[in-house]
Amino acid sequence: MTCDTHRNSYRKKSRMLPTAIATIALCQTAISDYSQAFADDQSFKDFPYLVHCELNGVQRAFYLSSIGTDGVAVYITPERQVGTITVNGKAERLGGEGSGSCAGKTLEQLRSSGQAYYLQQ
Repeated sequence: MTCDTHRNSYRKKSRMLPTAIATIALCQTAISDYSQAFADDQSFKDFPYLVHCELNGVQRAFYLSSIGTDGVAVYITPERQVGTITVNGKAERLGGEGSGSCAGKTLEQLRSSGQAYYLQQ
């Protein structure tokens, strides 16, 4: 009886193997296509990993969270305040009151004012 159980289990697994291989191949193709499309756009090296902003005397660090396929970088504080920026656009705060010292500045302006911090490469 034990042999029958193992034999049936082996048969089920061997029938699933072609499906598993096909699934892996499709996933690798999709990941490769996505990576190439994203590589042609912006990457984490194009944006500072941290932006330092001040609002009403309170200093905040906005950390790079994600970069969308549309090139919009999302920054977030530990208090979950959110801001966005693009390579050629201006910083915007999403939600909340007030604009702070980063609002309306480009990446170049944030960099030159000492508010943008990049990773060393």
